[in-house]
Amino acid sequence: MAPHASEPNPPEESRAAGGGQPPAHDQAQWDDLQRRIAELEGKGRQKQHHRVRSVLSAVLVVLAALLSILSVVAVWANSIVGDTDRYVATVAPLAEDPAVQTAVTNRATTAILAQIDVEALVQELSAAAAERGVPPRAAQLIDGLTGPIESGLKELVSSTVRRIVSSEAFDTLWINANRAAHSTLNKALTGKGGGAVVLKDNEVAVDVGPIVERAKDELVKAGFERAASIPEVHTNFVVFRSDDLGKIKTYVRILQILGNWLPILTVLIAAAAVFLSAHRRRILITVTLSIAFAMLLLGVILTVFRGIYLDRLPPSAYEPAAASVFDTLVRFLRATVRAVAAVALVTAIGAFLIGPSRAAVTVRSTCVNGIGAMRGATGAGGHLGPVGSFVHRYKRWIGWAVLLAAAVVLATWSYPTTQVVLWIAVVVLAAFAIREFLDDAGPEDGAASESRREHPVPTSGSDRRDGG
Repeated sequence: MAPHASEPNPPEESRAAGGGQPPAHDQAQWDDLQRRIAELEGKGRQKQHHRVRSVLSAVLVVLAALLSILSVVAVWANSIVGDTDRYVATVAPLAEDPAVQTAVTNRATTAILAQIDVEALVQELSAAAAERGVPPRAAQLIDGLTGPIESGLKELVSSTVRRIVSSEAFDTLWINANRAAHSTLNKALTGKGGGAVVLKDNEVAVDVGPIVERAKDELVKAGFERAASIPEVHTNFVVFRSDDLGKIKTYVRILQILGNWLPILTVLIAAAAVFLSAHRRRILITVTLSIAFAMLLLGVILTVFRGIYLDRLPPSAYEPAAASVFDTLVRFLRATVRAVAAVALVTAIGAFLIGPSRAAVTVRSTCVNGIGAMRGATGAGGHLGPVGSFVHRYKRWIGWAVLLAAAVVLATWSYPTTQVVLWIAVVVLAAFAIREFLDDAGPEDGAASESRREHPVPTSGSDRRDGG
């Protein structure tokens, strides 16, 4: 079969046709064509390989963003169940919340009045009046005072309970009760066990019986001796109620078991997404912004769930107290959401500023020039001796050490807040500024470094595409 018309004759066929050696330029053209074909095939394989890596990296970015939501909730659930101090710090402010104080007062007042037979009390008063020689008509008038006596008794009990709930003694009683009850919280979340925290009828409730006992003593001291005959009363203050509590407690238990392992897995997946990408700096910005968006989404979910939860409260529930309890329970969860979002945004900004874009180069040049002017103003414009030489030689390693130290501090900090994240970022920036101040590059190295900053030269097509 004759060769295709578009294919050049190989050197052997040219030699056969010409009866001798092929011309040198034919051999050169053939070699150049083969080299170009090989390059095209190699680029095709490389492009296909990069496409596969990019798709896998994108999948990992989405997975990391989704797992970041579960990680934050898992850390919160683990802290509420496994850390007594954290749990007490979470519920302690409820003792001073006016809505909660009103709800506890109403609940305790109702429990006390339920143990008092007002009609029997009125009959006793009428009989006592008759025994003391009160005219019969006046005794009969006492029998018609059931309503006013009941109202006055309710006011007496309510004011007594409110005085107890508003005192510092209630703060101590509330904290001690919750600290003692925390050991049973895990059982309450699994639907088992009793104690001060119980799970019944889709409710998580705290027994406020000790408040009733204190109120009984105060009523006796106030002259209402009949309160001493009130039996021991156990009444519950509902902390959380949901018809889906059976499902919620299972999910919370699973997240509590996962604990701190899920955040580590999330970080590893995000790191794998960056490692697999051909444009690592760009994908680092993408994954951090995705996590920040996931935190924003979690905040929206909490707000929506709060509205749904309050709308589904039973008619007898005191909505302001329920809202205060919900906001208090998720207070540290919201703080963690803001802290994670701050870490993600700071990392994204840092990754952008180390890039070759015009804005990033301008920011870096401005900072470097400002630090150089400071060196000149302080008289340190000359050589800084062995310190300057050391910093210049190990400048890159010093930068990585600073970032590693910041990461270790952030990872080992117990429940970091947004303020902690921002202060760590400020310290990192200060450390980099000090490094630049102490960098004794020398005149030749300084000129070359400045030229590279102002005119960055990409080393490959990938770097040019990553310039943003």
